[in-house]
Amino acid sequence: MYPSYPIQQQALLLLPFVAHIFFRLTQNDSAQVNAISAIVQAFHWRQAVPIYIDNEYGGGVIPFLTNALQQVNARVPYLSAIPPSVTDDQISAELYKLMTMQNRVFIVHMTPSLGSRFFTIAKRIGMMSRGYAWIITDGMANVLNSLDHSVKDSMQGVLGVKTYIPKTKQYNELRVRWRRKYLQDYPEDVDEQLNVFGLWAYDATTAPAVAIEKVGGTNFGFQMKNASSSSIELEKFGVSQNGEKLREALLNTRFRGFTGDFSIDDNGQFHESKFEITNVNGSGERKIGFWTTKNGLIKALGNSTNTSTYSTSKKNLGPIIWPGETSSVPKGWEIPTNGKKLRIGVPVRHDYREFVKIKYDLNTNTTEVTGYSIDVFKAVVDALPYAIQYELIPFAKSNGERAGTYNDLIYQVFSGGFDAVVGDTTIIANRSQYVDFTFPYTESGGSMIVPVKSNRRKNAWVFLKPLTLDLWVTSTCSLVFIGFVVWVLEHRINEDFRGPPSHQVGTSFW
Repeated sequence: MYPSYPIQQQALLLLPFVAHIFFRLTQNDSAQVNAISAIVQAFHWRQAVPIYIDNEYGGGVIPFLTNALQQVNARVPYLSAIPPSVTDDQISAELYKLMTMQNRVFIVHMTPSLGSRFFTIAKRIGMMSRGYAWIITDGMANVLNSLDHSVKDSMQGVLGVKTYIPKTKQYNELRVRWRRKYLQDYPEDVDEQLNVFGLWAYDATTAPAVAIEKVGGTNFGFQMKNASSSSIELEKFGVSQNGEKLREALLNTRFRGFTGDFSIDDNGQFHESKFEITNVNGSGERKIGFWTTKNGLIKALGNSTNTSTYSTSKKNLGPIIWPGETSSVPKGWEIPTNGKKLRIGVPVRHDYREFVKIKYDLNTNTTEVTGYSIDVFKAVVDALPYAIQYELIPFAKSNGERAGTYNDLIYQVFSGGFDAVVGDTTIIANRSQYVDFTFPYTESGGSMIVPVKSNRRKNAWVFLKPLTLDLWVTSTCSLVFIGFVVWVLEHRINEDFRGPPSHQVGTSFW
């Protein structure tokens, strides 16, 4: 009931009543890859290196993990396969190789025994320090509490993805009963604890029993097949007369198991949709969140799972203590020690030094390149989510004079002399045949300012020129309307607004 190693590769249940029908009543390793990729996406890491044991258990999950990382735009620049019989020196050599690369995000998929040795050596050579990010799969995370204290001390800051186990009253009662029975049979193993593998075994035993009860007490006899002497062992098995009924009953079996809601899909696989994310800290682990197929990363299971919003935000995770006892999120990369430097060509010119200015220091035999174009280039490089090593090389002769025209400089990229060119380079058609340009960040071309001479004569009535015909018509209509309103209001009570019509109109306008 308590295996000392992950049993995912041995988790096939062959029902004795259903010949040739297999059910896998434990979690598939590939079920956790989306939870891992959600963590990578949450912290905006652009690449990660899987480190796995080189056997069926380790290599089986790698295609699923690689595909899940690619779905969140994370590259897998390297796959680190560790042989099962690897020595400590070989592990050290592989870790030193990983240190020379720029990636600092690693996903470890190993058995607990090999993983314990691996992290102990990683701690010793300095790879459990600030700037590194480690994620372990459920192969180690599910049995983390049973590992030696020295191993957990070397794993400080590691994130783990483990199977979620509801801490119910029935679970606590089963753990007590199991503990009592185990100590009776193995009194020398006082540190052993019931883990998820034992709970899977318990639920895997319960499921066929529930299915048999649904079918009822029918005939469970077998009908033997006529098999040749050269037939394989499976072909010599009998065929249950009620096998199909048992299969359908098991597929439709639903109950609340010790590992959560128990159900089997049409492919005979155990369905699991919840994972717990932990952080190794101190002498144990801290729960920092959960991942579900419906909601993604969430802080707690409860009412939030009723929503249909899928989230990969790191705000949905609790505080994390990273390797090196720091709360600062690792950026995921460092400048590699063996990385190739890009050769960046810059033009040499004596005018418009605001764009590119080259200064030679004869005392130190160094060259300093500054200017607006250089500042733009450095800002773009700093914004990249990975490291780039480069060297700014003036396109000049030994005496400091420029070695050619801008066309010659551009052609150096095409011929392989430079990896790129930075400077005030105009984008024209013939140059585009050899290189690709970025979007322009300055406006090229010439401008000319010329005086404008007016032919209109200036006179005393020049102030009337801004007044248009529409304005004159509007003003006249307003004047007539106001005069009419004044006459209507005054001519009955005011004698000045009486008399001949011409007098009344004149008075109104006045």
